[in-house]
Amino acid sequence: MMPSLSPNAKAILLITAHLIVGRNSPKSDILTLSEYNRLAQRLREVGCEPADLLAARSAESLQVYRTVVDIERLQRLLGRGFQLSQAVERWQARAIWVISRPDPAYPQRLKARLGSQAPALLFGCGEVGLLDKGGLAVVGSRHIDDDLFDYTMAVGRLVARADRSIISGGAKGIDQAAMRGALEEGGQACGVLADSLEKQAMVREHRNMLLHGQLALVSPYDPNAAFHVGNAMQRNKLIYALADASLVVSSDLDKGGTWAGATEQLDKFKFGPLYVRSTGDVSPGLAALRRKGAWPWPNPDTPEALQETLNASAEEPSQGDLALFAAKMAADISPAPHVSRESAPTSSAIVSHDGAIDAIASEQLANQPEAPAEILFATVRELILRHVSDHSMKDDDVADVLRISSRQAKQWLGRLVDEGHLEKVKKPAGYKLKQRRLIE
Repeated sequence: MMPSLSPNAKAILLITAHLIVGRNSPKSDILTLSEYNRLAQRLREVGCEPADLLAARSAESLQVYRTVVDIERLQRLLGRGFQLSQAVERWQARAIWVISRPDPAYPQRLKARLGSQAPALLFGCGEVGLLDKGGLAVVGSRHIDDDLFDYTMAVGRLVARADRSIISGGAKGIDQAAMRGALEEGGQACGVLADSLEKQAMVREHRNMLLHGQLALVSPYDPNAAFHVGNAMQRNKLIYALADASLVVSSDLDKGGTWAGATEQLDKFKFGPLYVRSTGDVSPGLAALRRKGAWPWPNPDTPEALQETLNASAEEPSQGDLALFAAKMAADISPAPHVSRESAPTSSAIVSHDGAIDAIASEQLANQPEAPAEILFATVRELILRHVSDHSMKDDDVADVLRISSRQAKQWLGRLVDEGHLEKVKKPAGYKLKQRRLIE
């Protein structure tokens, strides 16, 4: 169903959208996302919403927002009613809808995962409900050979048979292969476009799928906007945020949109499991993503296996991992040289390099919470801090010692950095003990 244009969406269009009719139309002095976020916060503070701006166009009535935006600029933007009506008429003739962040139809996944970084507006065509269905994000290079195209088509077909959706960027190569595989199998797909939404919505082969709820095309940019590298990079996070898990089929090393989006997901957002293709020739880019914490794709071959993969939590270690941790604690990790296993006390303290006791860290270890994940991490904390006491270690070194994935090791090391126990160093790259740990 095509959502109607809400009063909030109209107001946000006026102050944040270019409202271009042609690709070469001059750009207006619109609000950036950060500027709009400040205005939205001010609106909430005074008990209003964006639609209220439409009734408060005079300079006097807008003075309450002067601390976050220039009032003359705001007036100019709100006065673009004729341009807005032209743009909306054009979009509606092409079955393109617009939803704003305050609208109920706006994807909850984007608001929950991106917060204020979620686009203020989304332009789209097709069934808007597909955007909150989740599924598997499949991304990769534009230029691929026939083998990778067939591989990606097969992934898309399997996702469709599992009654899940494909989420991708709609670009040539991997993106289109995954979406095509799902759609030809009778499944569903979401294309998160960086440009040319209007053109893609008018493609003949898309029309029936858009009309019958198989396909949704969405973009945070004007439907007639031309391609821009920056826009393509920015939309990557939307692909990952809409998905339950993601699969990188191919990627260059240290360059390109696929690499940028995947590394941003691994290093910053961490919305869900990020997998990389684990069969055939593995490129240096995929190998590097593995070292950064990506998981090898388990190659499910049935719909049930794929469902299990998508439903599995990336946050909790498996029971096998728990057994391995216990085994490593008993066999592989030795206590401090002057303390035997039998005589080691049950409490410990964190001591800084000058010998002063860090009471906060000591209390943190002494009063371990009862949640299973926290109890497990308390053990992991002990093992890792002891092992890196005299030298720096890399993610992969810790992963090898504990027999876990590099991704899990990276998460735990990052938490130890946040807690102040470790520090990340560049030369040599790795993690070092920030406070010397002694057992008394």
